[in-house]
Amino acid sequence: MIIDGKNLIAGRLASYAAKQALQGNDVQVINSEQVLVTGSQKDLVKKQRERQQRGHPYKGPFIPTREDRLLRRIIRGMLPFHYARGQTAYRKVKCYIGIPEELKDKKAETVPKSNISKTQTLKYIRLSELCRLSGKK
Repeated sequence: MIIDGKNLIAGRLASYAAKQALQGNDVQVINSEQVLVTGSQKDLVKKQRERQQRGHPYKGPFIPTREDRLLRRIIRGMLPFHYARGQTAYRKVKCYIGIPEELKDKKAETVPKSNISKTQTLKYIRLSELCRLSGKK
């Protein structure tokens, strides 16, 4: 299953992808840099920086700063990752920045319930912008 992440809300996309992975489907999310996170930009960047600076540099927790890895981490939060069932489902999830060459000719679907037009909030930020403001190298 290939999901196009353009203008989709991260949490709703992650719960849908996690459910599909738990059912045994391979999930590939393309355009992960265009996924949206709802909320105030200032609060989201502050929370992301706190998350990245928490813990120990050698022991973790290790919070990624790239868009595809951050989206995969969000999906991991929707899975029962500490059990074998959740870990096998997590291995079925792949996220990509843009559209890779091997997926260009395949049909990508979208999740209509998670589109940004379904919400009433005007406060949101793209995942690429969030990563850039929180310290992407």
